[in-house]
Amino acid sequence: MKKNLKVNALWLALIVAGYGLMTVLASAGMLNPFYLQIFEQIGINIILAVGLNLIVGFSGQFSLGHAGFMAIGAYAVAIMGSKSPTYGAFFIAMLVGAVIAGAVALLVGVPTLRLKGDYLAIATLGVSEIIRILIVNGGELTNGAAGILSIPPFTSWQMVYVFVVITTILTLNFLRSPIGRSTLSVREDEIAAESVGVNTTKIKVLAFVFGAITASIAGSLQAGFVGSVVPKDYSFINTINVLIIVVFGGLGSMTGTIVAAVVLGILNMLLQDISSVRMIVYSLALILVMIFRPGGLLGTWELSLSKLFKKNKEVKE
Repeated sequence: MKKNLKVNALWLALIVAGYGLMTVLASAGMLNPFYLQIFEQIGINIILAVGLNLIVGFSGQFSLGHAGFMAIGAYAVAIMGSKSPTYGAFFIAMLVGAVIAGAVALLVGVPTLRLKGDYLAIATLGVSEIIRILIVNGGELTNGAAGILSIPPFTSWQMVYVFVVITTILTLNFLRSPIGRSTLSVREDEIAAESVGVNTTKIKVLAFVFGAITASIAGSLQAGFVGSVVPKDYSFINTINVLIIVVFGGLGSMTGTIVAAVVLGILNMLLQDISSVRMIVYSLALILVMIFRPGGLLGTWELSLSKLFKKNKEVKE
């Protein structure tokens, strides 16, 4: 218990120190608005990738429906934010979007998550496209293919920082709970998990719903960050971009997901001035990682302060 308190206190200190450092650098002008925008986009990508890694990396389900759930959160904020441009309405819209995304994930998850591999990927891709097409044909509510513009700039780097911390902590707690351990058992061997009494369909649906909710939250933040939502921004390629971060960092590694989102975000920033070859360099970097580190940058390794304390204690002894 004493060791856990020390570890939690250290993590809290690191989180507060990171926030304080960002605040000081921003106040001093060392981080201009451009860099802060890059930070916001990286944070949103972390939330998306953490949720998708829970589905793909930890539960072993190949889902391609993340963009659809992201669109639900984004349009919830766009619709309510354009009618009531207040932070109260923004957070209510975020909550509504998360509830709707979770409900949709539950509704489609029960039948589709009985599938495996490529069949599941196609089914979840179909769900994402259905959501996008419904938005396109949403009439005055969604403004069709033209989307909704002039969304108030709700999202700030402080808000993104807080939500990155919250979603990461909730995801880690989910994985360390009995349900999380059951999720890992399903990934390792579904038949063996069923043989010891694990309800594999229930576990997969719970992970899918949790991932959908995080995607909706990221979509809400994205809408407040960009200031507009258009159906074409939530197509299949959007899910692939998030999946690249997950694979790049390592399937089954939250630490790897965060590192990959930061590395790829910085790489995109550095390649802004050479946009003609940006995607070539970006793709080449991914290919090299897949050749030399097929398990991703960190594989399944996780940063654990408790293990660090344990090692230091053993060294002293």
